[in-house]
Amino acid sequence: MKIHIIGGSGSGKTYLANKLSKKYGIEHYDLDDLQWDNKAESYGVKRNTDERCAMLQDILKNKQWIIEGVYYKWCKQCFADADKIYLLQVPKQVYLYRIIKRFIKRKLGLEKGKKETIKSLIELIKWADSYEKIDMVEIKKILKPYMYKVIVE
Repeated sequence: MKIHIIGGSGSGKTYLANKLSKKYGIEHYDLDDLQWDNKAESYGVKRNTDERCAMLQDILKNKQWIIEGVYYKWCKQCFADADKIYLLQVPKQVYLYRIIKRFIKRKLGLEKGKKETIKSLIELIKWADSYEKIDMVEIKKILKPYMYKVIVE
């Protein structure tokens, strides 16, 4: 089975991916690990595009996968290859709460995370608002041909 989960920050993508991964015994891939260079000295350094695309193609070669992330422009092949697509959209107060809660847990060392700062948290919240207002409209257009595979939660 091939599953693609897409939604904004704080929508529950990682939570759902982990649940489905355990249920079906399928490896889960976070697209943030392809997009961002987590070994960089500072937060927010993007990975080389060619390297990112090569990593994605390696994942897509697998017979089964669960992919989750906010990305859609460079992930169209994921949608085409997926057996199921989960589109997650939650109210603003829910994703704000989850983003802030995750930030605090990471700062306290209770959860694995990136090198975030208060400034990056504020930028993420602004980005999440924009994603919900603008990107979700585009994502829904892109997913229209795959609606028989889309599960909205």
